[in-house]
Amino acid sequence: MSLPRAHSIVSNADDAVDHVTLDYAGRLLRRKRLVADAGLSFVVDLAHTTHINPGEAFSLEDGRSVGIRAADEPLLHITGNLARLAWHIGNRHTPCELRENALRIQMDPVLRDMLAQLGAELEEVTGPFTPEGGAYGHGRTMGHSHDHDHTHDHGHDHGHDHDHGHTHEH
Repeated sequence: MSLPRAHSIVSNADDAVDHVTLDYAGRLLRRKRLVADAGLSFVVDLAHTTHINPGEAFSLEDGRSVGIRAADEPLLHITGNLARLAWHIGNRHTPCELRENALRIQMDPVLRDMLAQLGAELEEVTGPFTPEGGAYGHGRTMGHSHDHDHTHDHGHDHGHDHDHGHTHEH
């Protein structure tokens, strides 16, 4: 028996026949077999890796839709000097949920300790995580490595046959 396939996402889950509950990491996918909360099995088969937001729905090829919900996960609820704390969180390319008077990030002991040293008031909570999107408010903020290669071997010849008392190494 072939499972129904979802090749696209629709913007609302009003007509959903079932829902699938996914954590933040699970809402970034391209191809995966999922089982919805009431037991419906289906295959997500999108054209490219996509971030799915809570409230959207997978559109199955048979016309049904399966809504997406955000799963509860361990979070760090942060209050204090929010502008300063947000800068330090963003400087580490960490997804961050912006709230009225607080920030939330996924639980991370290293960041918890850093934020405490910066004077943050911290509370470990459990709840759905829906961080701010990337540039222009959509997509994900995709972290990147700061391990850049700074060697500059230009591999060129200056055409000298004599010693000028200097090197061309950078």
